[in-house]
Amino acid sequence: MPLGLIMAKIFVDNIEYEVPDGKNLLEVCLSLGFNLTYFCWHPAMHSVGACRQCGVVNFKDENDKRGRLVMACMQAATNGIRISIEDPRAHAFRAGNIEALMLNHPHDCPVCDEGGECHLQDMTLMSGHNYRRNTFKKRTHYNQYLGPFINHEMNRCIQCYRCVRFYNDYAGGKDFAVFAAHDDVYFGRQEEGALENEFSGNLVEVCPTGVFTDKVLRKHYTRKWDLTSAPSVCHQCSLGCNILASERYGGIRRILTRYNGDVNGYFICDRGRFGYEYANSDKRIKQALKKSGNTLQHLSKDSALQEIKDFIFSGKNIIGIGSPRASLESNFMLKELVGENNFYGGIPKQESALISQAISILHQGKVKTPSLKEVESYDAVLILGEDITNTAPMLALAVRQAAKNKPREKAYALKIPHWDDAAVREIVQGEIGPVYLLTTHHTKLDEISTKSQYTTPDDIARAGFSIAQQINHSLPTVDTADDAMQAFVAAVARDLLNAKRPLVISGTSLFSSSVIQAAANIAYALKDSGKDAGLVYAVPEVNSTGMSMMASKDLDDAIARANEGGIDALIITENDLYYRIEKNKADDFLKNCGHVLVLENLQNETTAKADYVLPAGTFAESTGTVVNNEGRAQRFYQVYKPSNDICSSWEWLNEFRNSVSDTYAENFDAVVDEMVKRYPDLQKVKFAAPDANFRKGTQKIPRETARYSGRTAMLANINVSEPKPPVDKDSPLSFTMEGYQGIPPSADIPFFWSPGWNSVQSINRYQTEVGGSLHGGNPGVRLLEPSEENKSGYFDKIPERFTKKEGEWWIIPFYHIYGSDELSVKGPALAERIPSAYISMNEKDLNKNNLREGDKVTISFSGDKINVPVKEENTLPDGVAGLPKGFEGLTGVQFPFWGKITKV
Repeated sequence: MPLGLIMAKIFVDNIEYEVPDGKNLLEVCLSLGFNLTYFCWHPAMHSVGACRQCGVVNFKDENDKRGRLVMACMQAATNGIRISIEDPRAHAFRAGNIEALMLNHPHDCPVCDEGGECHLQDMTLMSGHNYRRNTFKKRTHYNQYLGPFINHEMNRCIQCYRCVRFYNDYAGGKDFAVFAAHDDVYFGRQEEGALENEFSGNLVEVCPTGVFTDKVLRKHYTRKWDLTSAPSVCHQCSLGCNILASERYGGIRRILTRYNGDVNGYFICDRGRFGYEYANSDKRIKQALKKSGNTLQHLSKDSALQEIKDFIFSGKNIIGIGSPRASLESNFMLKELVGENNFYGGIPKQESALISQAISILHQGKVKTPSLKEVESYDAVLILGEDITNTAPMLALAVRQAAKNKPREKAYALKIPHWDDAAVREIVQGEIGPVYLLTTHHTKLDEISTKSQYTTPDDIARAGFSIAQQINHSLPTVDTADDAMQAFVAAVARDLLNAKRPLVISGTSLFSSSVIQAAANIAYALKDSGKDAGLVYAVPEVNSTGMSMMASKDLDDAIARANEGGIDALIITENDLYYRIEKNKADDFLKNCGHVLVLENLQNETTAKADYVLPAGTFAESTGTVVNNEGRAQRFYQVYKPSNDICSSWEWLNEFRNSVSDTYAENFDAVVDEMVKRYPDLQKVKFAAPDANFRKGTQKIPRETARYSGRTAMLANINVSEPKPPVDKDSPLSFTMEGYQGIPPSADIPFFWSPGWNSVQSINRYQTEVGGSLHGGNPGVRLLEPSEENKSGYFDKIPERFTKKEGEWWIIPFYHIYGSDELSVKGPALAERIPSAYISMNEKDLNKNNLREGDKVTISFSGDKINVPVKEENTLPDGVAGLPKGFEGLTGVQFPFWGKITKV
C-alpha cells in the first residue's frame, strides 16, 4: 500500500521528529538512528509482535507521566504520538524479556559459528541484560540433518519465528515447520533431510541467533571479523544479485547478501550463496601453462608473456572468442587486441540471436523492464515459456511476492497497514493474485498460479500472440490448439487488462524467438491499452547482455571462418567451448585455428587442447563490470590478491596489447575510459562505481573490519615480519583494516557493520530509511531504457502449430538450479544436490514405446547417442521430451532437436 508523501510529527523522548505517516514505530526509530532491540521483526517480512522485544512507553500527551508499554513494531507512527525508548520501565522490560528468552540458551558464544556477528549478542548488550538468575536444568533439543548447506543447532533458538515466516510465508517452502507441545517449541523438518526450498540459505542471515548456520563455511571456518571482504556480483545467473564475498588464507570462505534495494534486496538464492566453491577448486589454474607433448607444464609469468608474444602474436590472422561469464572489460580488451572484425561472442548463433533480440526489444520497444525489486510491486503476472525457479531463481521469489499484492488490497481496504503481517495474512487467508503460467511442463511456481497451461514452445508462442490480440483487437487473430487453451487465453487477457500493473516474463531458455516476440506483443498491447506494463526477459549468464552489446559476430561465425582456413592463432577468454557446442565441432574448430591461447580459471576440455593457458581470475580475484538481464551495469571487486599468477583476464590482454602495439592502460579505470569512448551505449558504465582515485578525506575504504586480528601471526610460518599489504591500483578499496570507518559509497560497501550492530541487521544504518535505498542510491546504472517511439513495433511472424514426427521426439531443455550452471556444479556442497541425468516423457509416450520409469534408453540425434534413464512427466505434451541442460555428459548439446528414443 503506497504511503504517499504524508508526514507525521512524532515525539521520541520529548524530541520532535518528522517521519512518514503510517509506518510502524520500530521502523521509524531505526530509520532515525535509535538503538531499539527486536528479534521477530524483519524489514522484508514486517511485524507480527511475537518476541515482545521492542517495548517502548507510549504517552497520551505531554501531560501524561505514566504512559503504557506498547510494542513499537505493532504501533503506527501517527501524528502527535509520544513514546520513550529511554524510560526506565521500557529498559527494564526489554532486559527482562531477553532474560526470559535466554533461559534455555546455551553459554556457547565462544564456540558458536555466529559469535561476533550475532544479533542476539547485540540485542543482549543493547538491552542491558548481563546476568542470568536461572539455576534449573536447561531444555535441550535434537538437531537435524538439513542437507549440505545448513547446520542446525536448535538449542540456541529463542522462538522468534523468523525462520518459519521466511521459509514458508515468504519463500513458499513446504518442508519446514514449527512443532510445539506445552512449552517446547521446535523449528525444523518433519523428518531429517535436505531442505528443499531454493532459498533455504537465507535462514543463515534471517535467524538472529546461531540455530541455522552456514555448513559450507563451517568446513573451513574463520571468525567473521577476520575475513577480508569485497562488494561483488553473483555470477551464477543473469539477474546480477549483489553479494559480499569474503576470503581468508587465499580462499573464499563465504558469500553473504549485499543489500541492493533495486535488485535482490535482503536475499539471494542457494546457488548464489553456496555455488562459489569452484573458486577454491583443486582444478584451479594458478600458473601459466605450456603444452609439452600431451601434457601441460608450468611456465613462469615472464617466460609465458615472452613466448606467447613470439609464438601466438607472430601470426597475422588472429581471432578472439569472448565469453558471457567474462567482464565487459575483459571482452573489450580481447576485442581491442584482435580487432573489431576478429572478435566473436562466445556463444552459438541461436543463443546470440535470442539475446540480441531481447536487448533490442528492451531498448527499442516502449515497455520498461522493471528491476528485480520492482517486480514485487506488480499485481498480475504472465510467465511465458520460462521455468524461472531454475533459470532465474530470485525472479521467482519476486513473483511470489507480486502474487500477494491483489489479495492484500482487501486488507488495505479495511485500513490494515501493510506492515501488520499477521493481520494482513488473516484477511488474505492464503489467496493468491493473478499469476498465469504458459510453459512446456510443470514448474515450481505452479504452486501459486491461478492457472497453468502446458504445451509445446511453438504453441506457447501462438497462445501468446492470441493473448496480445485479445488485448489489442487490431492485431491478427491467432487460433489456439483447443478449447482449454482458448479459455486460458481469454482469462489471461481479462486479468491482465483488469490489473493496474501487469507484468509479462519470458526468456531465452526454450531457444524460441517466437516466444520472445509473443511476450513483447502482449506487453506492447497492454501499454497501448493504458496499462503500466512491465516486460522481463531472463537470459542465460551473468554478462550475456553485456557481451551481446559488444559482439556483432558469434561462435558459429568463428567456426565458419576457421573452416575456410587461414587462421594463425585463436585466443579464448574464460570460455569452455565444449560446454557450448558439440565435441566434434569443438575439436575441428580448435584444429583449424593454428595455435591456441586460453585464459581460464578452471581446467576443462578446452584448456586441455590449448598450446598455452594463462590463469584468469574468477569473481574472487578480478575487478570488472557485468550487465544483468535488466541492462543494469554493476561493478564487482577483487576480494584478495592471490599469491600466484592469477589476475583478471583484461590485465593479461592489456599486457599483450602493450607488447604488440605499445598501447597500455595504466589501470582498470583507463580500460573503462577506453571502452566507453569506443561504445557510446556503454557510456554510463563509468558511473557504475567511484573510480580508483576516490577517497574519503585521504583514506581508502578498507576490505577488513576494524576488528580484524592475526595479521602478524597468520603468516608467521613464512616470515615473522608482517608483510606490506598489497596495493590496489584498480579500486578505491584497500587490502587492510586501516581506512575510512564510516559509510562508503553504496557500490563500494565491503561489509555491513556499525557500533553496537555486528550482525547483518546493521544494514539499517546504511539505508536512507529502513527497507529503502542505500545512502547515495543503490548500486548500478541502467543502460537500457525503452523508446517512446516504439522502434521495435509489433511482431507478426506467427509460428505454425507443432507437428509430431513418427518415431521421433522434439527434445527440449529442462533446467535445474543445481546442475544447469557451468561453474557452481564444481563445488562439493552444491554437487550433492544435483540429480542424475534423465530424460522426461509423458505416460502416453512411455506406454507407446513399452517403457516404464527408470528404464534405460538411448537418445540418438545428429550422429550422437546419449544413454540415460527415463522419467515420467505427465504435463509434457505428446511428442515432446525433456533433457537436463548442462549436466555431466550432456554439455555441448544444442537444444532443441529431433531425436529417437529407444530402450536399451
